[in-house]
Amino acid sequence: MQRLYDFLRRHPTGVDSFWALLLLMLSALSIADGSSKGPTAVKIVAAFALCTVIALRRRAPEKMLLLAAAVGVGQVVTGASADVADFAMLVIVYTVASGGTRWASRFALIAGLLAPSIATLRWPEPHQSVPTQVIGTVFVTVPFLLAWVLGDSMRTRRAYWAQLEERAERLEKEREQQSRMAVTAERARIARELHDVVAHNVSVMVVQADGAAYVLDSSPEQAKQALETISGTGRQALTEMRRLLGVLRTEEGSGEGGEYVPQPDVEQIGDLVEQVRGAGLPVEFKVEGAPRPLPSGVELTAYRIVQEALTNTRKHGGPDVGASVQLTYFDDGLGLLVEDDGRGAQHELYESGGADGMGHGLIGMRERVGMVGGTLDAGPRPGGGFRISVLLPIKPGGR
Repeated sequence: MQRLYDFLRRHPTGVDSFWALLLLMLSALSIADGSSKGPTAVKIVAAFALCTVIALRRRAPEKMLLLAAAVGVGQVVTGASADVADFAMLVIVYTVASGGTRWASRFALIAGLLAPSIATLRWPEPHQSVPTQVIGTVFVTVPFLLAWVLGDSMRTRRAYWAQLEERAERLEKEREQQSRMAVTAERARIARELHDVVAHNVSVMVVQADGAAYVLDSSPEQAKQALETISGTGRQALTEMRRLLGVLRTEEGSGEGGEYVPQPDVEQIGDLVEQVRGAGLPVEFKVEGAPRPLPSGVELTAYRIVQEALTNTRKHGGPDVGASVQLTYFDDGLGLLVEDDGRGAQHELYESGGADGMGHGLIGMRERVGMVGGTLDAGPRPGGGFRISVLLPIKPGGR
């Protein structure tokens, strides 16, 4: 049964042609019976025309409406009274009303309401009283009105379903767009993480390697310590890179998810400072206020800001540079102050928002701080050197 229904839906013109042929046969019987008035030739032409209206009503509804109207006018002019084939006028009124052409729908409504009255005036019944003829006219008018109302209701329902489908499609596209944006944001986050890991650890390794090469002959023990620092820094960098790239390997469908370690937090800033001191950069570290747990995003941001700031100090500070790191716990946030007394980076780096050779640096700091709703102030320090001041708010709902 479902196959038959699907077949009929795929061939609407064939279905309409079947009904048109059936209506033509009934009309032929009515014409042969001689029950209707008017010239036979006109009635035959009108029957064929109205059956054509039925057959092509969905293929060309507006044209078929005009054809039906022309047939009706021809019947009035020639005196050929209504026949069985005039049922096509009800069908075309419904078809046009259910379509999207508003002028055709209005024309069909007006014609359907006027046609019974015109027919009553053209072919009056002498033996019926005027009230009876009026009642009969109203009775014939009702089917035309119902056909138009039913068609218009179908048009409204189709428009409603089309709107629902459009809305569902739009929501699906929005979900896909949000998914793409989430992927892009995650890739940007991983890029920033990789930049911080590589820039900091490779900088330490380069400094230690240069120092080891310089004292290799004169102080083998000091060179050995430098090589051990390089080894430990390299292992730390590999561990953090495995944590970041493990996410990507998992998303690509690999059976192994990679090695995961906890995100760096404020407590590890002390270890970071010790690592930098071991690389030859003297750093003063001070904590003010009562330390307490902070949201993980704030702690990671604080760690990466200090890491990036100390890396920039080693890159741009020049010889004999010193730095200081101060953490301040406020009631509603965490303050960071990282300063150095070196020559500082070039002026255009902080004037344009900050960038290192790869386009990150201070720009990456501002992005990180902005993600947690904080503020960052970076620039040259009075008396020489560079200063980075950050305020990170503690948002509710942290860990």
